[in-house]
Amino acid sequence: MRETARETPGPEFCAEVWARAAKLVAAIHEHPFNAALGAGTLDGERFAFYMVQDGRYLEAFSKVLATASVRATDSSDAAFFAQSAHTALVVERALHTGYLAEFGVTPEDAAAVPTSPSCLAYSSYLQATALSAPYPVVVAAVLPCFWVYQDVGTALLERTAEAPDHPYRTWIDTYSDPEFAASVEQARSIADRLAAGAGRATREAMAAAFLKATEYEWMFWDSAWHRETWPTATWLS
Repeated sequence: MRETARETPGPEFCAEVWARAAKLVAAIHEHPFNAALGAGTLDGERFAFYMVQDGRYLEAFSKVLATASVRATDSSDAAFFAQSAHTALVVERALHTGYLAEFGVTPEDAAAVPTSPSCLAYSSYLQATALSAPYPVVVAAVLPCFWVYQDVGTALLERTAEAPDHPYRTWIDTYSDPEFAASVEQARSIADRLAAGAGRATREAMAAAFLKATEYEWMFWDSAWHRETWPTATWLS
């Protein structure tokens, strides 16, 4: 059965889903982890835990972006996601390596930290989506990792502009960088274009994927704040 097209144009996809996620995005900005990060008071153990988990996540995310590149039917889309996969795996990993060394966390220390339930859940969700969902839904699912980070980074830059010696300046500068903002804009443009050409069912699936991934973004920061562990870990030998 052919998918039913939308009867009326409606708002652009990104404007629609960002509005629907407004309370959730606000909660991400207001989360104690990001509040302390912006204030420069976030303790090193929490940030190091976050860096370890984020490194694990980025390994999976880069594979999801590479899959999106392979599945893209537009060569420009394919090039964008291929480059983004490289950035996630190489450029952002360098950020993690630098901070972990600064906090005295060796590669061996990092390897000994179990992957948190939230990190595994988010990574697994994106990987499953990349392999089983239509390409437009994959694009919608990866968009929050671009957009939410840029939104948070930009907000923190505004709050910390007068603090050049901020302990997390490099992290803030990475995600508020104009080049990163340009990549976010391109990801949004791809999502809007795909949604405009999709039927109602695909557009609804795209929205659901975007919102679910945004929920996982909140959960990821919350898990870092609590240094989340597996509640059943002591039951295993």
